[in-house]
Amino acid sequence: MFKIGCHLSIANGFLKAGKNIMELGGNTFQYFSRNPQGGRARPWDQKDFEGFMQYASFVGIEGLLCHAPYTLNACSANPQTREFARMVFKSDLEMLEHFPNALYNFHPGSHTGQGVEIGIKQIVEILNEVITPDMSTTILLETMSGKGSEVGRSFEELAEIISCVEHKEKLGVCLDTCHVYSAGYDIVNHLDDVLEEFDSIVGLEKLKAIHLNDSMMPFASNKDRHAKIGEGTIGLDAIVRIINHPKLKDLPFYLETPNEDEGYKKEITLLKNCRTY
Repeated sequence: MFKIGCHLSIANGFLKAGKNIMELGGNTFQYFSRNPQGGRARPWDQKDFEGFMQYASFVGIEGLLCHAPYTLNACSANPQTREFARMVFKSDLEMLEHFPNALYNFHPGSHTGQGVEIGIKQIVEILNEVITPDMSTTILLETMSGKGSEVGRSFEELAEIISCVEHKEKLGVCLDTCHVYSAGYDIVNHLDDVLEEFDSIVGLEKLKAIHLNDSMMPFASNKDRHAKIGEGTIGLDAIVRIINHPKLKDLPFYLETPNEDEGYKKEITLLKNCRTY
């Protein structure tokens, strides 16, 4: 089954978001755990959750991806910022245990001048504290574009984080097409080579989800600017090869393109028509 969706708000509840994605033609979606630019979480509504789970089972929605807020920076030089990241991790992971086999995506963070080595050490420290052997959630490290002091701009950096975490079986990767292209991985002309490189460094078994975005910026620009599908420097042909690639086709795809509902609906329809499996 082609698992395709977009980013939706859960401000009005999971059930409302579930009905929204069905209206858009999708069968999965991504949502923020809390205010993406702050830290306030939406109060848990058990009745809404139970209604959503019943609805999702009936219509075939699966593979929801929870995205941590952008303010979560586990490798900041500021101890208070790292403590906030620790608090958000613990709170979100506790909430996600309501879901069976949830996915939780986060940006590894920015080392803010400390250097990549220290940044990775601090990320690992927090992950080792918040991950428990009995939790059902898989935490995903997102591939980054490499702007500023971002950690996670290379497959090697992601692999280093994973290798140092005690319960590494609870970790995976979310590949963002805009980010990896901007980071210098040529998924337009050499997709097979990029996937082989990822497999040799991280392992394709760790790839759990894809953020499907075009890019406003040129290849290897190290800038994070998403574009609508087919309107950027990656282009529709490359996007179609990605969604149909034998090694990627079974993963869930989440659109983060600059769209409102109508734009997402058009892109989902376009991609479903371009799917060859």
